[in-house]
Amino acid sequence: MAAPEQPVGARFARSAMLLSATAWFGYLFLLLPSFVVIPMSFGNAFEMVFPPRSLSTALFHKFFFESNWMSATWMSFRVAVGATALAIVLGVPAAYSLARGNYPGKKYVTMLLLSPILVPIIVIALGLYFHFASLGITGSELALIFGHAVYTTPFVIVTSMAGLRHVDQNLETAATIMGAGPLYTFFRVTLPLLKPAIFAGGLFAFLMSFDEVVIAYFISKAGSTTLPVKMFSSIQWEISPVLAAVSTFLTVISLIVCLIGAFMQKK
Repeated sequence: MAAPEQPVGARFARSAMLLSATAWFGYLFLLLPSFVVIPMSFGNAFEMVFPPRSLSTALFHKFFFESNWMSATWMSFRVAVGATALAIVLGVPAAYSLARGNYPGKKYVTMLLLSPILVPIIVIALGLYFHFASLGITGSELALIFGHAVYTTPFVIVTSMAGLRHVDQNLETAATIMGAGPLYTFFRVTLPLLKPAIFAGGLFAFLMSFDEVVIAYFISKAGSTTLPVKMFSSIQWEISPVLAAVSTFLTVISLIVCLIGAFMQKK
């Protein structure tokens, strides 16, 4: 005698539980390195072991006050702020053009503007190096800002385009009927409604620039590097326990930026 077939609802519930368990396993697998590094950052200042033999804040004190790590951190911050500002200035009008415009070749313009997401980062870094070398600005902070702006602008475009989908186009049409010009409508109607999406895109652009290592490694010079490049060099030539404190610092910064960005995007 054949076994009775399970109800559809029961099969759906079992599938949902299986998918949920798989997702949580994936999250835990991705977070496992943080669970190792964060306790190590509170260990001894002269060794990097897990689990730590003693708890202290000596590595953070060394990171903030007793080493040259902070100079690289401030450089990463300045470059990220400059690249984010440039990405917003370039990305928001581009997103508006792609979302609202209707012109020949729009599909190819979209592919061109979003190509830094698709092209391998090593290819972008090499191309930027040769281009900036021909201009004579390789190794400067300005070159880093330009290079990171190229890398982060597509993320601002994607976020702004997603925000524009939730902006009622009838409001722009009403402003036009009332006599407002295109620029006035954009700055006084569209842009205020788009602020949450712009803010979220700017946060993600800041985070992408602050954590980027490949472009910065190609463009920066030996005496002036960003924090990720200094971490990479430190791993190559010396294993400093301060790396654990720096990794925890970057993890906290990334978590804060992602939470704020998710909140603004939801808003």
